[in-house]
Amino acid sequence: MPTSPKTIAPVISGLSAVTDSYDVILCDIWGVLHNGINGYRAASDALEQFRKLGGRVILVSNAPRPAEDIVGILDRFSLSRQAYDGIVTSGDVTRTVLMSGEWLRYHWLGPERDAGLFKGLTIPNVALDQADVIVCTGLHDDETETAENYRGFINEALKRNLPMLCANPDIVVERGNRLIDCAGAIAKLYEEEGGSTLYAGKPYPPIYKAALELASSLTGKAANPARTLAIGDAIRTDIAGAVMTGIGSLFVLNGIHMHELGLSEGSLENGRYEAFLETVSHRPDYSIAHLGW
Repeated sequence: MPTSPKTIAPVISGLSAVTDSYDVILCDIWGVLHNGINGYRAASDALEQFRKLGGRVILVSNAPRPAEDIVGILDRFSLSRQAYDGIVTSGDVTRTVLMSGEWLRYHWLGPERDAGLFKGLTIPNVALDQADVIVCTGLHDDETETAENYRGFINEALKRNLPMLCANPDIVVERGNRLIDCAGAIAKLYEEEGGSTLYAGKPYPPIYKAALELASSLTGKAANPARTLAIGDAIRTDIAGAVMTGIGSLFVLNGIHMHELGLSEGSLENGRYEAFLETVSHRPDYSIAHLGW
């Protein structure tokens, strides 16, 4: 149950403190299980322990790639396959939308590493002036660019009144100690300039519907939202999505909000967390420094 506006989400020491209340976990990947450079073994171990107690774990990611591509990424971070039952991505949802027949041609904006998203699709990737829709998976080079570099592209797309399907609603993501722009940052600019946008991942309903359906298929009974816990490090996507879906939420403090919380300089200062919660749109039920058991 979402916390009331005046409730301070308790900071728990480990996942074991709340698992008696939940049968299913929907867990974010980037920012919770790894930071783009290092894997978090304690987080993986915590999910594995939850599964050993009979729980189900679905990883829910705003990665603009099919779920099968994510398995190899997790392997490279040495994260156990015993930590999860399945994966649902915004890439999966994007593919479903593209295959719905609403558009005949798309223009892809994003880095080459996301090419697997389009594998097997029957509709073609075409030049911008021939497209019915833009599919944005990210920046061409997120190491050197920001969303502001795409103002020219946005202006051209607006002239053609093209909708933009955003395959990764994250605005920023943590890579090591830096925050880098994602597809959501471009989509946000496009929307601010008057463009029409659609979002495939968190915090929007389709990805939660897909994740809960997968959990239900694994247990043989409908997943109960009241006994489902979402874990993530982003208020705007992970926590907002959980609140809007009517499921519990656990906020990982050492993620994309760590600088706002002052955690980049050490431990959480007295009153800093409370002040932060006063500024956010949605509040978590619980918080934790790093995911662990």
